[in-house]
Amino acid sequence: MSVVGIDFGAQSTKIGVARNKGIDIITNETSNRQTPSLVGFGPKSRYLGEAAKTQEISNLKNTISSLKRLAGRTISDPEVAIEQEFITAPLVDVNGQVGAEVTYRGEKQKFSAVQLIAMYLGKIRDTASKELRLPVADVVIGVPPWFTDVQRRAIVDASEVANLKTLRLINDNTAIALGYGITKSDLPEGDAKPRRVVFVDIGYSDYTASVVEFKKGELAVKSTAFDRHLGGRNFDKALVDHFAAEFKEKFKIDITTNAKASTRVAAAAEKLKKILSANAQAPLSIESVMDDKDVRAMLKREEFEELIKPYIDRITIPLEQALAEAKLKVEDIDAIEMVGGSTRIPIIKERISKFFGKALSYTLNQDEAIARGCAFSCAILSPVFRVRDFSVHDIVTYPIEFIWEQSPDIPDEDTSLTVFNKGNVMPSTKILTFYRKQPFDLEARYAKPDQLPGKFNPWIGRFSVKGVKADDKDDFMVCKLKARLNLHGILNVESGYYVEDVEVEEPEPEPKKEGDAMDTDQANGSAEAKPKLRKVKKQVRKGDLQLVAGTASLDEGAKSGLIELEQQMFMEDKLVTDTEDKKNELEAYIYELRGKIDDLYAEFASDEEKDKIRDKLEKTEDWLYDEGDDATKAQYVAKFDEIRFVAGPVVQRYLDKIEAERAAVRKAEEELAAKRKAEADAKKKAEEEAKKAAEPQDTEMKDADSAVKPDGVEEK
Repeated sequence: MSVVGIDFGAQSTKIGVARNKGIDIITNETSNRQTPSLVGFGPKSRYLGEAAKTQEISNLKNTISSLKRLAGRTISDPEVAIEQEFITAPLVDVNGQVGAEVTYRGEKQKFSAVQLIAMYLGKIRDTASKELRLPVADVVIGVPPWFTDVQRRAIVDASEVANLKTLRLINDNTAIALGYGITKSDLPEGDAKPRRVVFVDIGYSDYTASVVEFKKGELAVKSTAFDRHLGGRNFDKALVDHFAAEFKEKFKIDITTNAKASTRVAAAAEKLKKILSANAQAPLSIESVMDDKDVRAMLKREEFEELIKPYIDRITIPLEQALAEAKLKVEDIDAIEMVGGSTRIPIIKERISKFFGKALSYTLNQDEAIARGCAFSCAILSPVFRVRDFSVHDIVTYPIEFIWEQSPDIPDEDTSLTVFNKGNVMPSTKILTFYRKQPFDLEARYAKPDQLPGKFNPWIGRFSVKGVKADDKDDFMVCKLKARLNLHGILNVESGYYVEDVEVEEPEPEPKKEGDAMDTDQANGSAEAKPKLRKVKKQVRKGDLQLVAGTASLDEGAKSGLIELEQQMFMEDKLVTDTEDKKNELEAYIYELRGKIDDLYAEFASDEEKDKIRDKLEKTEDWLYDEGDDATKAQYVAKFDEIRFVAGPVVQRYLDKIEAERAAVRKAEEELAAKRKAEADAKKKAEEEAKKAAEPQDTEMKDADSAVKPDGVEEK
């Protein structure tokens, strides 16, 4: 059984696995520790991860990035328009949710965000499975803490379509904190003051600040604040805009009118940004960026900092919010841990250090901390691994309320209740009580829609309670509903039941008597004394209520359809890959055989056979680069077999000679070994005989009548 944690990033994804008594970040097929979060579509197959990155520039209209930021959104959400600035494929509506329109296998097709994410997660699954040499099923996936219920459901649905079981959706900041705390052996215990750490995570697309308290064996998230539109890509865009203006004036080209040129400049700008983190200035040079013109530029760190100043001025806002919500001051913080690629930028480090008035800490791997935390979380939830006991107390990001229609029998009844407040511990379960005489509905929604990311519909779900009726006395049925915010941060009404008030007898608590010890002892020791009973009413569960839930999750029919389609596309991709492998194998065999026929196989083939083989190779090569360029796997296999049929006898003669030579060598080695053994045995035998001959002979003392007695006296 595998244990896998996935840091599903907007730019790239890291995979953590539990093995060798620790956590490893595994590499992909190109030996990179992170895989581009890209999905592309071509005339024959899909391109996923590294393959999508390789063909991105030449296939911009069919390549989709920022996959996780599309999860759960609709095309009308204003934040989708922001995402379109960073995504080169056109975004469209797909059955009520955002998706992309691409040309795939020669046809225009639309794929929803759930499908696109599922395709990518399938690639991540296969990468992990290949590395572990095990099937991968159970995973923990990191998501931003600002994700709403519908976004979280979209990720879970996508993982199911990718044939993965999500054990937990864990907030990125919580995963970082878990990776930090579980390895610490010096955390405070008992009543000691907890260690308070602020985790600052500035990644490719967003920024999160969290205050977390640690004690031995546990962590508690106290507050989380974020800026959803402050990250590395915003800094890159500022650079692209700067160079676009410079190139327009200096080289008379407008890269904003050319998507390929803009993408190439963005890639160069990202590299320049990284160089500026360690150097005072950095060059930018791109050949034939547009209209066959080469461009060159130089930028100083001070100029870069001025370009991103509007973003830098926002750096302290989430820090202030996080401290305020945790009811703490900067003096209360013990450490500030920096995570995320953008925290390497000197001006950002300077601003944050100045805000807290102390040095920053970099004990975590800035790029891999989330993946490691996700893998630890997966190991904790897996029955296969033994992990140090560590409790994780996360918090609710947005307040959730339930609303319902007023009962006609209760005119003054409230019709709404905030059940999960912001900052409440999560996961959490609450029991809701309703007095009803007929079936009723209730809805869950976010209590403060203005806090949601973008223009999200605050609606979470609708739950219908069936089987409710008045009793024989026309009294209310007392209905209990179990609402749970689970490990994923997803809300469900998990069950419903009804109770009745039943009279039961229970011992009446004895009042404390004031008296002497004698009286007390007599009372306690009396065998005749019986406890007094009293009748009380208690609620007893009498039966279950039927619940019908309507949420943003995909229904089973739609999910099954997507699973089937994904499996079909997977098999098509595999066929294309296998076909390409067979084509390459055929091409390599042609070149290999052509080289060997006049060299290695020369003495084993007649001139006639050589001519026949050369003719076959030439005809196959002509076919390969003409009509065979787009042939089927079976055709490549057939052509391969045709060549082997012609060249087979010659190759076999060569192999027979090689085998004969090997047999002769083996025989010679065996004879030599036998000879050496015989010589060794003879030598050993000779040594034993020589040793025996050198030993002194024993002389026997024989008794005789004439023998002289020891005292020298003869016996008469």
